[in-house]
Amino acid sequence: MSLPADAATALHAFQNAPGWEQRARLLMQWGERLPALSDADKVDANRVHGCESQVWLVGVLHDGHWQFSANSDARLIRGLVALLLARVNGLSAVELQQVDLPDWFNQLGLGRQLSPSRSNGLNAVLQRMRDLAG
Repeated sequence: MSLPADAATALHAFQNAPGWEQRARLLMQWGERLPALSDADKVDANRVHGCESQVWLVGVLHDGHWQFSANSDARLIRGLVALLLARVNGLSAVELQQVDLPDWFNQLGLGRQLSPSRSNGLNAVLQRMRDLAG
């Protein structure tokens, strides 16, 4: 499966980062680029449960391809969510089911930095995307 353009950009940037400090800085930069969600979107119905931090997720289907917006109250999680969005935005519901989350973060060189609770939270976000895509 080919990567969306944003995912390819992220992969290139992270694979060329020489160490954890540079990847951590990149992660924060990706999080800062997430567009803010409106207060109308930050409602309990859009909150992803299973995350220790607060994460809100909204999905819209355009011509058979999903476009997700999300945000979090935690900086590190915002970065991780931004990288997840880069990987999944523009995918069809079928492609969304095939996304391998651990593999994606391992390719980015971030797999070892994901604590079990962060991993569970990101899995909850991906599961919510899959549920929305039906």
